[in-house]
Amino acid sequence: MLSRRSTSACARRAGHEFERGRSQQAPWVPIVSEFAQPTKIRLRVEGMDCASCATKIENALQRLPGVQDVVVSVPAGTVVVSHDGSEADDGIRQRVSDLGYRVAQIDAAGSSNHRQQQADGEASHPEDGHSHLHEHTTSSGGAWWRTRKGILTIASGMTLAAAYLLGKVAPTTEHWAFLLAMLVGLIPIARRAVSAARVGTPFSIEMLMSVAAIGAVVIGATEEAATVVFLFLIGELLEGVAASRARASIQDLTRLVPKTARVEEDGQVREVQAETLAVGALIQVRPGDRIPADGMIVSGQSAIDEAPVTGESTPVRKGPDDTLFAGTVNGDGLLRVRVTAAAADNTIARVVRLVEEAQESKAPTERFIDRFSRFYTPGVVAVAILVAVVPPLLFGGVWSDWIYKGLAILLIGCPCALVISTPAAIAASLSAGARRGLLLKGGAVLEQVGKVTMACFDKTGTLTAGKPQVTDVIGLARSENDVLGFAAALEAGSSHPLASAILAEAHKRDIPIPATSTSEAVGGKGIRARVDGLHVFLGSPAAAGEIVSLKPDDELRFAGLTDDGKTVSVLVIGQLLAGAIAMRDEPRPDAVKGLKLLNKAGIKTVMLTGDNQRTATAVGKQLGIEVRAGLLPQDKQRIVAQFRSTGWTVAKIGDGINDAPALAAADIGIAMGGGTDVALETADAAVLHGRVSDIAAMVDLSKRTMVNIRQNIAVALGLKAIFLVTTIVGLTGLWPAILADTGATVLVTLNALRLLAPSGANDADER
Repeated sequence: MLSRRSTSACARRAGHEFERGRSQQAPWVPIVSEFAQPTKIRLRVEGMDCASCATKIENALQRLPGVQDVVVSVPAGTVVVSHDGSEADDGIRQRVSDLGYRVAQIDAAGSSNHRQQQADGEASHPEDGHSHLHEHTTSSGGAWWRTRKGILTIASGMTLAAAYLLGKVAPTTEHWAFLLAMLVGLIPIARRAVSAARVGTPFSIEMLMSVAAIGAVVIGATEEAATVVFLFLIGELLEGVAASRARASIQDLTRLVPKTARVEEDGQVREVQAETLAVGALIQVRPGDRIPADGMIVSGQSAIDEAPVTGESTPVRKGPDDTLFAGTVNGDGLLRVRVTAAAADNTIARVVRLVEEAQESKAPTERFIDRFSRFYTPGVVAVAILVAVVPPLLFGGVWSDWIYKGLAILLIGCPCALVISTPAAIAASLSAGARRGLLLKGGAVLEQVGKVTMACFDKTGTLTAGKPQVTDVIGLARSENDVLGFAAALEAGSSHPLASAILAEAHKRDIPIPATSTSEAVGGKGIRARVDGLHVFLGSPAAAGEIVSLKPDDELRFAGLTDDGKTVSVLVIGQLLAGAIAMRDEPRPDAVKGLKLLNKAGIKTVMLTGDNQRTATAVGKQLGIEVRAGLLPQDKQRIVAQFRSTGWTVAKIGDGINDAPALAAADIGIAMGGGTDVALETADAAVLHGRVSDIAAMVDLSKRTMVNIRQNIAVALGLKAIFLVTTIVGLTGLWPAILADTGATVLVTLNALRLLAPSGANDADER
């Protein structure tokens, strides 16, 4: 079971902010001491494509004075450095660029600001190629063969081919030709090895590669040394392409937002850049256009395709006062929209930022492998030395043969594939989840979700839509349409949820709403007014009974509706019982299916609600879920704690504010919401579009991720073990050994990328 510090810190913070009336902090900002807050700098490092890169950068930065913590994320391509201020930000960026990477500082809005020495595109080590691979493969969309790393690989391959041909034509030049071919690729590798060694990483893959290649030349295996260098460059190139593809999976979301917007000012419409839209600006969105900013509809109605943001396949009908997400598609109506968030803070930008920050959070499995790898590489180097020295010294073996085997084992020693096995899978899952509206706060949460055995749901706004709907219109002395029309007339202008339900139903049925006069509220009972010259009252059955006499059959009918968890409003016109309207907060359309999916996965479900027992029982009966009603926030917290104390791994699903104590008490707190601040900031995870079935999808994603991680670890260690044995017994040599490193890294990354694809049956279930 995870520490409360790691799994529910965000939910606890939400509870504290709620108590202090603060809910507008930036999303998921790490909490630091109130007494000594370190300075933090977040960098985007282009070309950081493997675990070896991450290790070099981490070791280099940790040696700088005043640096307190370094968090490196290969999948996100970011580095977060906490320091006491004694080292300038420029010095931190320079230390990373000295290793051959292109560095950009990420500002508060999440965009990269190339302010350091390599902003013009020149790397400290231009032959490295690191600094341009990510830029060309993802940022500019250029072909890999136009990147410096691609050019270096091609040059190495061409000189290798030329050396082979020259050796056939002029055998006496073969040694020198292959030596030249090797140096073309080895010189930049060796320079990176030296740079890494200077800043604390002597056992980098570049150093192992350099030693193996030079050693092969010394013992006369020049042709094989050149081949191994070429294969190493191919492996690095493939790693970069695979890493770029993984990063692009979430960055592609930003392309959903159109570049331009139509701004309405002083009755005129002009086109501007979408990124310049200010909060409060009024924009027009034509049918078929993508919505350029988060906003609220001022006028117009349309079907909105929200699939790009929420994953919801069915367009949602929206009208005045409804919210819109940037990147969604306007269907069939012209909309006038008031912008509610700047470009850097719209829903898509925040999702991208949150996922990248979540990728920087290491899962328990990843932390274990990181610790293991620190001993693994020195251990393999020691084995390589023993293999090279012991047989010749003690058993009369041939020195050149055993040195060759030792050099091959050196190439097996880099733990890149092993170290990347977990973060690659987690990054792919976080990206895949975000694209479906499932946000998880880091690898620890993703890993823990799959262990959940108990799901505790809030009712209102979680299992139900959170908005009362008219379920029954009863016509007695008047027709149903008259009852609904008069009731809507009394409720016109009210923002009460029940009033909104009546007005929405009247609008849905196209019922004209008559004018009212002398309207007034009757405290605790209802509302009355004159409508078409008639005295009209709308209120509870008890209040209506004080005006007119209710028949026993009517009382029984109203009581039955109340027993079903419905709120009944009775309409009295003059001295006649005109009719009644029943309303209820109905379950979400997919609630029954979502709960069944959880039960099928072996997860027990229970509803914890503050509603009265009768209403909660009625909804619980519809959904087939155990109910505990009439609970205060502290009661929910206590029940969740009791479940945990008896061995359940508990997920609490709620709105993120009212249930803050219970969210904090659970192993995993999951907020339901439509992209609001609450949904994104107050829990360990969030379901953007509020589908109950997405909780099961989140559990499924976690379980598939852990299976993928186990597969990756098996591939990484299995290949190395196989080549270690075959090298010692003499079946394989240098070039197969390099496949145990770069080949395994590519395989692990590609396997992790499978998580980006839909999960098949589960997705079909959700739809």
